[in-house]
Amino acid sequence: MDPADLDHELTAHARRVIDERQIDIAWLERAIRYPEPTAADRGDPTLRHAIGRVPERAGRYLRVVYNAKVTPWRIVTAFFDRRIQE
Repeated sequence: MDPADLDHELTAHARRVIDERQIDIAWLERAIRYPEPTAADRGDPTLRHAIGRVPERAGRYLRVVYNAKVTPWRIVTAFFDRRIQE
């Protein structure tokens, strides 16, 4: 599936942390569609990490962990990654 045609679902964990962390769904979608960059998960080969900058949150980097091997793609978690700096 092409990220431009993003069809996704959220796990229960993802729904909870997105709400708690006040992450907009549009930011998740933007990170997956236009990542800077993506990387494989170290522990689970089915997962990918997409990283995207969120100008609406002072340019912080959002990390979205998702499974693109299922349809629809499953977003597992998302968080602002403090380890990423310019």
